[in-house]
Amino acid sequence: MASKYNVALQVVLFCISLVVANSVHFSYPAVFNFGDSNSDTVDAMDLPFLNAYLDSVGLPNFHHGCNYATAGSTILPANAASISPFGFGSQVSQFLLFKTRVHELLAGKKFHEYVPAEDYFEKGLYMFDIGQNDIGGAFYSKDLDEILFLIPTYLLEFESGIKRLYDSGARNFWIHNTGPLGCLAQNVATFGADKSKLDELGCLRGHNQAAKAFNLHLQAFCSKLQGQYLDVNVIYVDIFTIKSNLIANYSKHVFPRCPAGYAAATSVIFIQTYYRRFEEPIMACCGYGGLPLNFDSRVSCGLTKILSNGTTITAKGCNDSSVYVNWDGTHYTEAANQYVASQILTGNYSNTHLS
Repeated sequence: MASKYNVALQVVLFCISLVVANSVHFSYPAVFNFGDSNSDTVDAMDLPFLNAYLDSVGLPNFHHGCNYATAGSTILPANAASISPFGFGSQVSQFLLFKTRVHELLAGKKFHEYVPAEDYFEKGLYMFDIGQNDIGGAFYSKDLDEILFLIPTYLLEFESGIKRLYDSGARNFWIHNTGPLGCLAQNVATFGADKSKLDELGCLRGHNQAAKAFNLHLQAFCSKLQGQYLDVNVIYVDIFTIKSNLIANYSKHVFPRCPAGYAAATSVIFIQTYYRRFEEPIMACCGYGGLPLNFDSRVSCGLTKILSNGTTITAKGCNDSSVYVNWDGTHYTEAANQYVASQILTGNYSNTHLS
C-alpha cells in the first residue's frame, strides 16, 4: 500500500508542477517562430497558437505573432533534393515581407486587430528550433567527419539570418539546440543495421556525436551574439539533454493525465486512470513493421502503400500513444512533447544571457 501512496504522490507533485510551470508569466506580446516541424510555440505563454505565415487565405489573426516554421526545413538554403523549399533564410525573408506589409496596414489604419502592433516586433519573442534536418539529411551522403566539417557552415548561415532579424528590430531570442538524432527510429532503422554503431540505449553514436558538435557551436554562437549586441536577450535551451534523459530513463518518468482536482489522488482508481509511465523510448507509435522499431521507410504514418509484389502495407497508430516517446519515427508524441515542455519551463536547462 505504501508504494501506491508513493506513486500517487508522484502523480500529484507532477500535476502541481505543471500548474506552477504553466503559471510562469511571459511578458512577450507576440511570438515569431522559425524552424522545422520540431519547432512549436509554448501555449504556457498565455498566447494563442500561432497562425502559419503561408495560411493567409481568409482572415487569419496574426496579432500575437506568426509561425514561419515548416516541416523538413533546413538552415542551409533548399536545393532540388530538399523536402521543404523554405530554408532558414527564406523564413527570415518571409518575416521581413510580413513586417513591411504590417507597417503598411497600420499606416492605413486597416486590420490593426489582426496584425501585431508596431512595438510588438521589438518586444516580441523570436523562437528557433532548426538544424536537425541539416545534420540528419547529411548522413545519407556523407560520413561523420565530413558532417563535422560542415557544421560551422550551418552556423554561419544561421548567424546571417539572426543578424538580419536583429537589424530589423528583433531583440529577444529563444534558441533550442537539436535533440539526440541517433535515437530516432527512422535513423536507427536506416543506419543501425551494424549493431556496433549503436550505444547501450540502442541509439546511433555517430548521429548523436554530430548533434552534440552542432550544439557546442550553437551555444558558442549564443554567447557571441550576446557579447556582440549588448541590447539583446538570448535564451539557449538544452533540448538534447532533456530528450536524452527521457530516453535513457523513460520508465522512471511519470506522465499523468492530470484531472481537474486531486482529491482522490491516493485511490487505486486514480492511479490506474491518471498514472502513466513511458514504455517505449525509441520504437515508433505510428508505423509499420512491429518490433523493434515499427518503422518502414516505404510507408509513412497513416498511409497505405501497395508494394511491387502486390502486398498492401499500412502504417497505423498504436493503441496508446501516451506510453511512447516517438510518434512516427521522426517526431515525438504529444505526451513526450508535454514532458519536454514541462522541463523547459523549469528553467533548469536554459542558459540565459540578459541585456
